[in-house]
Amino acid sequence: MNNLVRNYGDLQPADLEWLHLLVSEWQLLADLSFADLVLWVPTSDDRYVAVAQMRPNTGATSHQDDLVGDFVSRGDRPMLDAAYSEGRIVREGDPEWRDDVPVRVEAIPVRRDGRVIGVIARNTNLLTARTPSRLELTYLQSAADLAQMIASGFFPYKGEQVDMDASPRVGDGLIRLDSEGFVQYASPNALSAYHRLGLTSDLVGCHLGRTTAELAPSERPVDEAISAVASGWAPRETEVETAAAVVQVRAIPLKPRGARIGAIVLLRDVTELRRRERELITKDATIREIHHRVKNNLQTVAALLRLQARRMDSPQARAALEEAVRRVGSIAIVHETLSQTLDERVDFDEIADRVLSMVTEVAASAPRVRTARHGSFGVLIAETATPLAMVLTELLQNALEHAFDTHSGSLEITATRTGERLVITVVDDGAGLPPDFDPQVSGNLGLQIVRTLVGSELGGRFDMGAGEEGGTVVTLDFPVRRVARG
Repeated sequence: MNNLVRNYGDLQPADLEWLHLLVSEWQLLADLSFADLVLWVPTSDDRYVAVAQMRPNTGATSHQDDLVGDFVSRGDRPMLDAAYSEGRIVREGDPEWRDDVPVRVEAIPVRRDGRVIGVIARNTNLLTARTPSRLELTYLQSAADLAQMIASGFFPYKGEQVDMDASPRVGDGLIRLDSEGFVQYASPNALSAYHRLGLTSDLVGCHLGRTTAELAPSERPVDEAISAVASGWAPRETEVETAAAVVQVRAIPLKPRGARIGAIVLLRDVTELRRRERELITKDATIREIHHRVKNNLQTVAALLRLQARRMDSPQARAALEEAVRRVGSIAIVHETLSQTLDERVDFDEIADRVLSMVTEVAASAPRVRTARHGSFGVLIAETATPLAMVLTELLQNALEHAFDTHSGSLEITATRTGERLVITVVDDGAGLPPDFDPQVSGNLGLQIVRTLVGSELGGRFDMGAGEEGGTVVTLDFPVRRVARG
């Protein structure tokens, strides 16, 4: 729509915003009318361009093809011309025949601030026409009122933010109110929704605002919006919840000539949807609590290992326990991060920075080494983040212990994420590798852990070799999984 209006139309930005607001709401008009809608905007060269189209959910379409982007010259569609120039709804003329289907065509001017800025062509497929039921008559009357509101510039309502994907639709349940808020008609789905809320009688003749307020649990404070919305006074949306059901309610006051003559209230039973949402919230909270407790337990284990290390007389035993403390600590960092997220995904950049800080804080060579991280790991699932944190811990610890035993220099991590793969390099300019070093066999326990985790947990490749200007280059290359393995 934006491109068509800007390229061919002559509308102000506020006019375009009004059309966007209208299009976000006009599924309601299409469903109540049992008709297709096409929005035509005048162009600067005496034509109309179709900028939007909507088909009804309640009836057969009259347009098999998409019309958006089509042009019509002035004079070819007299009804469009009359609606645009005269600012009134035009219904004159016999039905048109399209592919052996009779179609009734109407033109509704779109008015904003006293100016007509476009025309809606309403096209009704008459092939399935029959004697209308009470429900269909109510739909059509409500559609006529909405159409007049559009022609008068009273609809859509300014400032009303509606998510049409989540809001109630015509087929979910509809109630027609008079000017005092009493029910004139309730569709079967609407009546069923109120029965689930606890209503034991019919709705017709009831004051919907008072009836709805009475159904709300008395032990809870009554939301004043419930009565106002259910009475049809305000163009708002709310939810009514009882012990048995949750019903979404949206009111649209009807003001075809400026004065309120009543309202339509759309209803949707969202009981099952809200139940599943609460289950997910409870599940998420439980998972975060589990991660929090695992982190606490790991920190306790690390503290016990650290305490034991201080009591060891053997330097080798003390070093082994300190390595175990760092391994446990890297896993604890992942669980701490997971305890603060709403899903099993983490921004691994933060974890990498914390692992780098944790390792350098306790390394004897840390004062002589400059560390840095480049690039971004991105968001990773927990099943990838945990082994990767341990791998980074081992590689960083190995470099700080062996590459800079007597040297000073730099240690850098670079992450490159392309598509579905993540490539990580750990580069140092330290002492380098022994001449007979084989990265797939040689090494201490830390490198054995790295090889095992990269191969079995990450499903990737690990390589370790000499840098072009000395030092060591470690490369990790593995696929990034979007979901955990079943």
